[in-house]
Amino acid sequence: MTTNRTIRTGVFALITALAVGVLTACSPASGRSGNSGSDATKALWSAVDSGDADAARQAIDDGADLESRGPNDATPVIAATKKNDARVARVLIDAGADVNAKDGIQDSAFLYAGAEGLDEILKMTIDAGADVKSTNRYGGTALIPASEHGHVSTIRILIAAGVPVDHVNDLGWTAMHEAIVLNDGGPDQVKAVRLLLEAGADPSITENGGLTARELAEQKGYDEIVAVIDAAA
Repeated sequence: MTTNRTIRTGVFALITALAVGVLTACSPASGRSGNSGSDATKALWSAVDSGDADAARQAIDDGADLESRGPNDATPVIAATKKNDARVARVLIDAGADVNAKDGIQDSAFLYAGAEGLDEILKMTIDAGADVKSTNRYGGTALIPASEHGHVSTIRILIAAGVPVDHVNDLGWTAMHEAIVLNDGGPDQVKAVRLLLEAGADPSITENGGLTARELAEQKGYDEIVAVIDAAA
């Protein structure tokens, strides 16, 4: 009888211990409740919206989903990049956010930072393994819109990272074509064309209308660009 009583006492103690463990694990104070991941993800999005890097870090520590989707199917790192919030972007990237993930209009953190000249975030994405040959919704690399906008420092970064200089997008344009066609031929555009030529870009490639970069520049009256192309010949 003593043996049976001892066994029953031991079993009861084990069951009690297990029950206490389950309750503790599920309590709000433990941070491990069944919906804690969801709450943390909401907190992460709130931190991205408000630009609070410390809150973003805490949400990640609490189990937030780094690849969750928000407005326009953006991930948190895409949203932070489109706000040019380098502090929050760094927290997300350091935590392992996918810099190649794309939103509903085919922007990734890497592609958007490159296109818009957001050099600090761009460097982070490259260091984090960005696919430098990835393309946007126009079938173009990050170098093409960077050249269009005359983001000279960004062009240098992208060329150094290995973005192809002669990639042709769905519109039939290379980076050099866009640097000429879609801007004003000013000093930054001249520098953009020079950088592309120095990186080995081929000025003889024709766009859909059959014109080379030099012919496009001549047509638009961009004499300095014409001179730069001629000097590289």
